[in-house]
Amino acid sequence: MKFLFIVQGEGRGHLTQAITLESILRRSGHEVVEVLVGKSESRRLPGFFNRSIQAPIKQFVSPNFLPTHNNKRVNLTRSVFYNLMKLPTYAESIRFIHQRIRDTKADMVINFYELLTGLTYFFYRPSVPHICIGHQYLFLHKDFKLPQAFRKKLFCLNFFSRLTALGASEHLALSFRSMPDDSGNRIQVVPPLLRRDVFQVEPVAGNYIHGYLLNSGFSESVLQWHKACPEVPLRFFWDRWQEPAVKRVDDTLSFYQLDDVEFLRQMAGCHAYASTAGFESVCEAMYLGKPLLMVPSHIEQECNAYDAMQSRAGIVDDNFDLGKLLDFARTYQRNEEFAGWVESAETLILNELERMIPDDFLQHMYLVEEYV
Repeated sequence: MKFLFIVQGEGRGHLTQAITLESILRRSGHEVVEVLVGKSESRRLPGFFNRSIQAPIKQFVSPNFLPTHNNKRVNLTRSVFYNLMKLPTYAESIRFIHQRIRDTKADMVINFYELLTGLTYFFYRPSVPHICIGHQYLFLHKDFKLPQAFRKKLFCLNFFSRLTALGASEHLALSFRSMPDDSGNRIQVVPPLLRRDVFQVEPVAGNYIHGYLLNSGFSESVLQWHKACPEVPLRFFWDRWQEPAVKRVDDTLSFYQLDDVEFLRQMAGCHAYASTAGFESVCEAMYLGKPLLMVPSHIEQECNAYDAMQSRAGIVDDNFDLGKLLDFARTYQRNEEFAGWVESAETLILNELERMIPDDFLQHMYLVEEYV
């Protein structure tokens, strides 16, 4: 069966999920014919993605959220006006996506939370089945509960998620823990998609704090804490691609360009992990038994952080006060149930995708097998 991937290029989470799912599908005899990745002026496709994905990659211009002037959190007003001005460009991208769906002759489209995929299905109504995958679809689940304070912002996030899923047959909702499916909303709850490399590394308890800053403006907070506690080694990854591969501030603080091999190596050897609460890296830290400090920069990450807290992964703060992380690490214990849940991902997700294969394709496949 031939799959077309369409991936939102923000951060590293959706990209690593695409890498992992491609590997799963290829091992099962399926083909990923092409990977389309949304890009913007503020995004740069990381080198690890180009090295790891096997299918041809094509990029298109896609909406994105703009940060505040200090590059810490999302500025919703700036984002809305910026994206409104880019509407003609996004219309071209929608036409491009539709053309690639036709030209690749894919049997199924897998959408990793890219808005323009949903809009393509709304305007052009392709006949190819469309499956959405992402943690964000869990927030649409009838049994998913969040504090009342989240309600107003969550409405906006869920509206966006529904737009990404226009025309979708199913939603595969990545979750920290097992939950019943929500058939009314066509939501199947599945484990996180972690790379095989995560299962193969041997975690050790090092002496440094590892971190990831989706918005590099948080580096100022890290620097301030470092000045107060210079004896604690810190190794942080960021998205400031204009900087060198490794920016060494002094003997105990370094900032790294995003590289997934190095990122995972540092994760495996750290004492604790601090991040802006992206789903993928939180899952990696949980699986490797690393205590977490989460500093959300927008509502999606606030939901991730709250959900991770319910799974005993770590603590939440509004700044990078790493002293709180060190205090939490003293009593932290790995969630063994999560480890078992994650290890079932390949079987459960593959079963869900193969269950959605159209009947006419299955009949053709069986005829080929009988002929052979």
